[in-house]
Amino acid sequence: MAQAVARLRQLLADESKIIVCPGVFDGLTARIALNEGFDALYMTGAGTAASVLGQPDLGILTLNEMRGNAEMIANLNTAVPLIADADTGFGGSLMVHRTVTEYIRSGVAALHLEDQVTTKRCGHLRNKQLVDEDEFLSRIQAAVNARKQSGGDIVLIARTDALQSLGYDAAMSRLKRAIGIGADVAFLEGVRSKEEAQNACKELSPTPVLFNSVPGGVSPDLSVPEAQELGFRVIIFPGLALGSVHGAVSAAVKMLKRDGVPPASEGVSPRDLFNVVGLKQALMLDAAAGGKSFENGV
Repeated sequence: MAQAVARLRQLLADESKIIVCPGVFDGLTARIALNEGFDALYMTGAGTAASVLGQPDLGILTLNEMRGNAEMIANLNTAVPLIADADTGFGGSLMVHRTVTEYIRSGVAALHLEDQVTTKRCGHLRNKQLVDEDEFLSRIQAAVNARKQSGGDIVLIARTDALQSLGYDAAMSRLKRAIGIGADVAFLEGVRSKEEAQNACKELSPTPVLFNSVPGGVSPDLSVPEAQELGFRVIIFPGLALGSVHGAVSAAVKMLKRDGVPPASEGVSPRDLFNVVGLKQALMLDAAAGGKSFENGV
């Protein structure tokens, strides 16, 4: 587990690079991203809510549901860091302490904590409600304390949603104070323009700043090179897998309903799909242990 954290800190220390994190929400989407060789992954809370519960991103998930999903994804390849959504920490300072401790034990390399109320919503929806600055800082302090007590070095990302209701100066104040007590990365949610983004990155330097790429959201659409040019050090794409799955599955079920046949598989066999999720490795593990169940192949 320490390997993933060390790798993420190594990536963050290289100021010439930006860390690109595709958003994943289950084992299949994580495996697909891992097979493409990304340096890090991002577990989206919205995707987790949709896939685990079939519910919108409105603060419905519990700690156990989020932690369980993060643990599964983080342990598919412990050399690849996972950045995971931790929402508000799921309660007061004691609950935040527990959340961070549980994420550390699960092998998560980084998590972000935000300043919305516990009945939160997706950061790109309207009318978000915030806790006051002191309560937000209490959450960050609880996270820092949990990290210290655990003996680990998980990367703590402070996220503020204050831009929408309180404005730029108030949002920056929250992030600066969070950095001052131990947050490693700043996450200014809902940045409204390239100019605002660039100013924030400069003002918060040398602390790495994360950009949340949400097509159709409140922030400008940025390519990876554009985000890096503005000064961002991390870019996450939380809706990448979720949107792709929605589009593909919607088209497939519509075709089945309309025509009575599913789309052509385009040569993708069950074996091909199982290979995506580690079939070859599983067979090798069984053989190495002296197992006979699959000695004649599958």
